[in-house]
Parts: sequence; structure tokens; C-alpha cells
Amino acid sequence: MYTPKERESYFTSTIKQFESSELIEGVIQLGSGVSGYKDELSDIDLMVSATGLAYVEKAKAFVHEYFSGMGSVYIKELMLREHIYLIIAILENGLEFNVSILSRELLSVKSPLWKVVVDKSGKISEKMEAAHEHFEREKYAFSDDIAFEFIYSMRKFKTELKRHNLIFALKMLETMRDHTLQLQALIENKKLHQFKAYETLDQEFISKFLQTYPSQINEGTLLLSADRLKELFLETINRSQRYTVDEGLSFILR
Repeated sequence: MYTPKERESYFTSTIKQFESSELIEGVIQLGSGVSGYKDELSDIDLMVSATGLAYVEKAKAFVHEYFSGMGSVYIKELMLREHIYLIIAILENGLEFNVSILSRELLSVKSPLWKVVVDKSGKISEKMEAAHEHFEREKYAFSDDIAFEFIYSMRKFKTELKRHNLIFALKMLETMRDHTLQLQALIENKKLHQFKAYETLDQEFISKFLQTYPSQINEGTLLLSADRLKELFLETINRSQRYTVDEGLSFILR
């Protein structure tokens, strides 16, 4: 297992190597590392901007070769979409790097946690600032039919429970739970994209949410979980200024 000091050493040497390549115009640090890392388990997230669209493939190969030379125990290369790649490298000590490679034109902001650490042209910071403004203005990626989706999932849950299909019923419970969780995050003004810091949500909500998990797997405990989820969802949506449960949906709930 790596120490915070070792992680910082790997980060510094990696940035230095990336900066030395003519294939790379800039490097952006992402995630909790921007503000000092969440804890000792946090990995290193980077976004690498190639010097141009024509150099993305070569920059990807450079990054892959760099991590191979570090003695990584595993390297996974993914194509997120055209001209955008992700390399996941896991070192022997458990430290994980997640490095996306793309051109400056395709840089985007998906979280407020970012910091430009290399900018050879001065255009990387400019692009990221513009992308951040767009990120702040954009609407949440959230359904306008959240009440319907929750209640329809509950309807399917009850149907499958009557069929003694406990696995499908559990899947519907998890769907209902996810809708409730996202709604609470929205109310607390959390950006939903890649949101994982659930421990930062309201503590009373967290307590009630955890009580929606069944102690055992049988029809009785699943029904109890569903009732608690329904109560929590209604309590949550009643605090929302955007969403409501209309009369028809309320009838279905009954």
C-alpha cells in the first residue's frame, strides 16, 4: 500500500514526464487530489491534452508506454468516444492512475474539482475556464419525471413480489433507492455527474436511507423496505421546489 508521500512523488514525476513530451500540450488534475485528496485511498486522475487532434493517438501511446515503464501490474485502455481515450494504470503498490487523453478542442468540465498543472500554450487554461462556465450553467442531468419513475418502479416491485420473483423485486427496490438518492443530492445542490460523496449528504437523510435496506431477503422484509423507501421519497420530494407528486400518482401509491 502506498503512502500519501509516495503518491505525491508519483504524481510529481508523472507530470514532469508528461510535460517533457512534445506530444502533450497540457495536463489537468481532476478529482479530490485538486483539494488535497479525500483520504489515503484516493487515486490520481488526470486529463492530458494532446498538441492537436492528429496527435491524440501518439499521445495515448506515450502515456501507455510511460506506465508500462513504471512497472504497472495492469493497464486498461478504453475508448470513451471518438478521439477520447482513457488509460487506467494500477501500480504494484495499489496506486491507481486514471488518465484521459484528448485534444484541447474536446476538453470539458464534468466536476468543479479540476486544476491545470501544465499549460504550454496558455490555451489550456482558457479552454478549461470556458468549459467551467458552461458546466456551471448547464442543467442537472436529471429526469423531469422522477415522481413517475419512482412510483412506476414501486408498482413493478409489488407485481414481482406477488409473483415471488425476489431478485427482480430487489432490482426495483434499488431503482427506487437510486431515484431517492439522486433527488436528495439535487435538493442539496450537489452536481449529479459522477457524484460519489454520499457521506456529505444530510445526516438525517443518510440514517433513514440506510434503514431502507432489508435485514433479510423475504417478502415481508422487502415490503417493509419498500414502505420505508416510499415514506423517505415522499418526505424528500415534499422539500423539492421543482418536483411534485400529482393526484394520479398519489392514487397509484395508495
